Amino acid sequence: MAKTPSKQSSKKAAPAKKTDGTTTKRKKKRVESYSTYIYKVLKQVHPDTGISKKGMSIMNSFINDIFERIATEAGKLGKYNKKATLSSREIQTAVRLMLPGELAKHAVSEGTKAVTKFSSA
Repeated sequence: MAKTPSKQSSKKAAPAKKTDGTTTKRKKKRVESYSTYIYKVLKQVHPDTGISKKGMSIMNSFINDIFERIATEAGKLGKYNKKATLSSREIQTAVRLMLPGELAKHAVSEGTKAVTKFSSA
């Protein structure tokens, strides 16, 4: 019976050969995620608690999903009002529409605080 190739592929970047015969290392493709920010917030809320890789993956997917929903809703609000640019006002309204009760209030206050800090800098 013939051996089947391993399911795990080598993740190391193979050296690229130049025309003059020397080699250089290829850059590893960057993967964007919110994991560093999730971890920082977790440590602010529960300093002695950790998170598993799977848990982090779930949280990252959750944040991407919420971001997508809010951006879509803000885009619709912009279209209804015939605006070409999304402002903090559209984002705030989208957050109020998407998030339930107390969570929306906290999100709006944190967003307002962030915009104020950004504007003053």
